[in-house]
Amino acid sequence: MKKRYFMAFIGSIALICLLSAAINLFSSTITTAQTETILVSAAVSLKETLEEIKPGFEKVHGNIKVNYNFAASGALQQQIEQGAPADVFLSAATKQMDALAKAGLIDTTTRRNLLTNRLVLIVPKNYTLKISDFRSLTNSSVKRIAVGEPRSVPVGQYSEEVLKNLGILEQIRPKLVLANSVRHVLAAVETGNADAGIVYLTDAKISDQVKVVATAANNLHSPIIYPIAVIKASKNPQAAKTFTQYLTSTAAKNIFEKFGFGIAR
Repeated sequence: MKKRYFMAFIGSIALICLLSAAINLFSSTITTAQTETILVSAAVSLKETLEEIKPGFEKVHGNIKVNYNFAASGALQQQIEQGAPADVFLSAATKQMDALAKAGLIDTTTRRNLLTNRLVLIVPKNYTLKISDFRSLTNSSVKRIAVGEPRSVPVGQYSEEVLKNLGILEQIRPKLVLANSVRHVLAAVETGNADAGIVYLTDAKISDQVKVVATAANNLHSPIIYPIAVIKASKNPQAAKTFTQYLTSTAAKNIFEKFGFGIAR
């Protein structure tokens, strides 16, 4: 009799364990099925800002996970044109977004101007050369000036416009060192490999190794606009739209402004 009760007890325990495992497996399957992961291809000047925004977004939208792909906007444009996966594109200029729109690669109904920025001239923090404004770049003591490659790097496009409108571009062209992203421009100045560089204000703000000596007047270059849109080939378009909408929230705007970005009107 005792043996029969003991076997029944063991059987009950085994059944409970099996039911518990089945429930956990079922719950895990449901959770996995409901979780969507989106890939956001964004201008590298947004790296720290978007990484700070991510936890807040994922806390509010627990079923959506965000991965980032940071690079120069021109490089990201080419990746998307070549079929690389992406759900959202956030560019540092309208030129790259316009190209994708013309190619029919974005959902134009989701496109909006998200942010603005300023263009600044930086030098190494402990530099002794007298560089006080953009025209100082013509001084013979200035040998190397880091700028973005204007054909593919938006900050390079804006920099070229400033130098051209000031009438000094051709004079200093031999000094220009072209970089493939705004962060490479920043690094060149931080390490002293360039006497000066032109970056966004937001990039200068994240570095304690450079100082800003001048800010370009807005009328010297095209408006610095960061447009955002969902990629038409996105496998998770609704999740992508949810993320783009979150970037207009008060929580996201506060982080953007903390890093020095302006909010597009």
